[in-house]
Amino acid sequence: MPPVSQLMVPLPVKSVPDSSNVGAELTGKLNKEEIMKWLAKFYQRREIKAAAVENGIDNYIYHQTYLSFRKFCLEDDKLPVDLHVTLSDIIAGACHLDSLLPYFIRHAKQAFPHLECLDDLKKISDLRLPANWYPEARALTRKIVFHSGPTNSGKTYHALERFFNSKSGVYCGPLKLLASEVYYKSNQRGVPCDLVTGEERNFANATDKSPSSHVSCTVEMVSVNTPYEVAVIDEIQMLKDPSRGWAWTRALLGVVAEEVHVCGEAAAIDVVKEILMSASEEIEMRRYKRLTELIIEDASLGTLDKIRPGDCLVCFNKQDIFWSMRQIEAMGIECAVIYGSLPPGTKLAQAKKFNDPDHPCKVLVATDAIGMGLNLNIGRVIFNSLIKPTTNEKGEKEMDTISTSQALQIAGRAGRYGTQFSTGYVTTLKNEDLPTLKRLLSQHPEPINQVGLHPTAEQIELYAYHLPHANLSNLIDIFVNLSTLDDSLYFICNINDFKFLADMIQHVPLPLRARYVFCCAPINRKIPFVCSMFLKFARQYSRNEVLSFDWLGRQIGLPFSCPNTLLELVHLESVFDVLDLYLWLSYRFQDLFPDASLVRDMQKELDCLIQTGVAQLTRLLINSETGVSSGTSQAVEAEENQHVPSAKKTPYFHNAVNIVNSISSHGRIADRLLSEGLLTPKLLEDLKTEWQREKDNETAQETVSTVTSPIITKRSKNEMFKAVKRINRKRVK
Repeated sequence: MPPVSQLMVPLPVKSVPDSSNVGAELTGKLNKEEIMKWLAKFYQRREIKAAAVENGIDNYIYHQTYLSFRKFCLEDDKLPVDLHVTLSDIIAGACHLDSLLPYFIRHAKQAFPHLECLDDLKKISDLRLPANWYPEARALTRKIVFHSGPTNSGKTYHALERFFNSKSGVYCGPLKLLASEVYYKSNQRGVPCDLVTGEERNFANATDKSPSSHVSCTVEMVSVNTPYEVAVIDEIQMLKDPSRGWAWTRALLGVVAEEVHVCGEAAAIDVVKEILMSASEEIEMRRYKRLTELIIEDASLGTLDKIRPGDCLVCFNKQDIFWSMRQIEAMGIECAVIYGSLPPGTKLAQAKKFNDPDHPCKVLVATDAIGMGLNLNIGRVIFNSLIKPTTNEKGEKEMDTISTSQALQIAGRAGRYGTQFSTGYVTTLKNEDLPTLKRLLSQHPEPINQVGLHPTAEQIELYAYHLPHANLSNLIDIFVNLSTLDDSLYFICNINDFKFLADMIQHVPLPLRARYVFCCAPINRKIPFVCSMFLKFARQYSRNEVLSFDWLGRQIGLPFSCPNTLLELVHLESVFDVLDLYLWLSYRFQDLFPDASLVRDMQKELDCLIQTGVAQLTRLLINSETGVSSGTSQAVEAEENQHVPSAKKTPYFHNAVNIVNSISSHGRIADRLLSEGLLTPKLLEDLKTEWQREKDNETAQETVSTVTSPIITKRSKNEMFKAVKRINRKRVK
């Protein structure tokens, strides 16, 4: 990051209002040209620069202060008396030029308030001993048990048995699905357990809603103030996650429990020991071996014709998922599909269909979303590819081979204990990937060296107290810049998403605490519709206006209809994310987000529609290619009318010329559409062919209404080019 001084925006400095100009009465009016000449000499003196450095003023602040000080002296008609007299004496030769130094330093501290409180700011952002942030946990002599083992080793099972048999307990999981599973299991075993996620709290005692002694929650929601007998922290290796790692660090150091059972990969053992050593706590190790055998096959699959019941084909982008589904179902094999942006209910429904031995669906096509959170009866895992798109620290998309940890996590899903698959198998689709897979699975995950931390709301509020004129994004930058870490153990989690939201709502008048909470909202900033709704939520909240169910319905385009094309399905998924965002905010601002129960009911209905769409995904893909659709939903039409008001008034090919020309070169727009499943390779080729044919026909615009195609109709073309335009607008933004 740049030096902290460059993150500071100089404040305008004005003299104290006074009815009289005492300085002018004492020494007369100042000559502005003389002032400018003497100030230039003052700025160039080495002695002045050295004195400024001694006062914490670096070159950047020195220059900015000079510009501000010169403007102040030249433009303010009523300077402070002492400064006015000193300038008059310097011009008259009665005192040395260096006499301006105290006034210059005073001006610098007014323009850059952090110079006065830099030591306090550094103390606030001292993150070297995070264990000391949790005095209630330090007051206990906690027993820490690390359950270490690979996938399907029973490590979480043993930790949960202790949870179920305790007087009180808390389970911390990485996903809502896992927290929900423990919630249902606990209540089924007669142990009353509440569910707490970012969006809701479900009570075991629904009648009087009294808190239960046991709680299952997502890791971000665990209380570090409530005492428990037993705490279970699952997937502890997520400490290293660049975005969410801070939540596991907080849970590990802060949960107030007599026993803390930690479950995860052996790669996290050393770093957990180091962290707990700083809290003067020791670990009891329990190691587990895999309960079923996992065999790497000697040959790759080669072709999808060799797929068999119990297989799971793992892809790392939607394009491959949709293409594979079409191929498999064309062979008369029904398959389930699971990918990250699907609602939890849809994922569970697809998993249930695949797991049911009496259901004809015997094959699963999924992303690495199956790595955790779902119990799946998989016999063989087939990697469609070993290349996964990732985002680097600069927010740029990169393609890289999956890590050993990811390969083990996904491959380990094969051969689940207690199912008909007593032995798990793993292979690749392509021959060239098999040696790489064997190498990855023969290795141990690299030991974790650092874990994540994140500034708290209280720390940012203290910063805001000292720097009242800085915006939230600026405060975060300054905090990270001034923070002191034990680099051998900790890192600051990625704050790009936080800053993105902070900049988006910077112009919206909100209290600092509310602004901080809004910026912590877990949204996908790559989806413009979700971002625009986030901004609307913030504006409505800032006006202290209730975000009612009716208001929300108007914004998202109720009622919904069953999707008929892939584009409609993608939009419904983004609407589901908006409803999730509403519920997340309603959990924190219940007064202005009052209709959580109605929104939850609406979300269930929407989940059913998405389930129906996913169950008929092949038909949606065909409809997207042939234009056989009953029309997009009202929400999609409203979005089109808002962003492209002239779309229906402009001839089809006149609008599409530049867009199709971009697609024909298979450039970044086409890649983006393919990766998001909005375009198929076959349709891309058809678009190229048809565009070339129409380009050669000089009368295409006049006869566009009569143009037909055995694959693409006018309606599907319009929908496709609207999709292209939306993606293009996203890129421009």
